[in-house]
Amino acid sequence: QVQLVESGGGLVQPGGSLTLSCTASGTIYAIYPMAWYRQAPGKQRELVARITGGYTTNYVDSVKGRFTISRDNAKNTVYLQMNSLKPEDTAVYYCNRITLPPWNWGQGTQVTVSS
Repeated sequence: QVQLVESGGGLVQPGGSLTLSCTASGTIYAIYPMAWYRQAPGKQRELVARITGGYTTNYVDSVKGRFTISRDNAKNTVYLQMNSLKPEDTAVYYCNRITLPPWNWGQGTQVTVSS
């Protein structure tokens, strides 16, 4: 059973920064392309950033230039550096592999951007 544990969320003012971490256990993590997703209240979960095993990255337009996804395969961890945060970035953030089917979803980490 793969376990995903997200952390690093919190309350931050607009323009602030946060770094999220997601650690996977129970799998050979390095071979999978990974992604960060987010789900705001009343909205569907959306993919915001992805990274392949070869470290190629892609971002949804709304976070380009502000978010950076990275991974440390030795630590089975994927990161999301979030800068210039906006109120519309408020959501629960999750990570998972892109390959279907997804692993069981973790509990996510809440990010709230508010003054």
